Amino acid sequence: MAPLKITIPYTHTHEGDGKPYTEYEVRIAHPFPRGTTTVKKRYSDFDALNSALHSHVGAAPPASLPPNTVSSPEQISKRQEGLEKYLQAIETDEDGRWRVCPAYREFLNLGDKEGKGARENFPGSQFGKDRVRDPGDWLDKFNEARSNIQEARLWLTKREQATVASAQHEASANAKRGLVKAGTLLSALDEGLDRFAGQGGDGGEKLGPGETRRRKDDVSKLRKERDSLDAVLNTMAVKSAISGSGASTPSSSAAVTKEQKAGLFKGSAQASGRRVLGGPAKETDRTRELDNQGVLQLQKQIMHEQDEDVMDLATVVRRMKEMGVQINEEVVRQNAELGLFEEDVERVDAKIRIAKKRADQIR
Repeated sequence: MAPLKITIPYTHTHEGDGKPYTEYEVRIAHPFPRGTTTVKKRYSDFDALNSALHSHVGAAPPASLPPNTVSSPEQISKRQEGLEKYLQAIETDEDGRWRVCPAYREFLNLGDKEGKGARENFPGSQFGKDRVRDPGDWLDKFNEARSNIQEARLWLTKREQATVASAQHEASANAKRGLVKAGTLLSALDEGLDRFAGQGGDGGEKLGPGETRRRKDDVSKLRKERDSLDAVLNTMAVKSAISGSGASTPSSSAAVTKEQKAGLFKGSAQASGRRVLGGPAKETDRTRELDNQGVLQLQKQIMHEQDEDVMDLATVVRRMKEMGVQINEEVVRQNAELGLFEEDVERVDAKIRIAKKRADQIR
């Protein structure tokens, strides 16, 4: 959307019964066919707008309000000019977060329908406060997503160690909350990278292709880790539901008990020429609290992760192949140019020899 043309051509001073005050006539030139609209605002209205914008966006607008000093004619004129520059700076700034703020649109009486369309067309506005503003903010959001995933992993560990149903439910809820938040941040990070790379940019700072590719790889790795934890959490939830439906007491636990493990390992000490359950292979932290179904699900998940790693490796190999082909083409082109250069050198050398012979004859 093109910026609105906003001016404050006139001021109106009201004496009244109380303390005199000044109103500023704000004129907004809209695109055809709406024309020009006018609103009258006091300095206190501008001050309330400035506070609302700062609170909603989390940053100060691109211009500051002029000071509210003694209301002499000269000061009123300077304040009128400063308020006009304040609104124009919001309209013309590359960062449109203040323009789509509901308080700003209500201040100018722009209407909900127009404001809704502007907010929907604003890149990344669907993420709200999680929207990535610039490459520096991208790093902060990335670290926040990684912290949420690490916190979710700790809650999953507590979930595995818990033996009371209420503690298990609390740990699961906290882990799910962290994973959902991380998922939202990862989507916002992807959208931000597309914008910074110029695919959906809004005029802000850009990133080079190499840095964009590196950050996309970091987001991909973090998303795999997040999906892995989410799969483990879902497996625990299914196991808990099965245990709860078949339990004789309401305080049944989804954790594997020592008696259940003893039943699994029963008879494993018998002599056999093949590998047996409970033999030399030691359990890991990921399999210690899982039953057979959980171990099978974990195995499928690991295989899926390995398949994705192979696909990533294939992408890298394909990229290296393309680079090798381009290098080969460049070498062939350079060899051809060197061949032409060598022919030119031989031709010039022959002409020099002929000229030298003629010069010897003249002597």
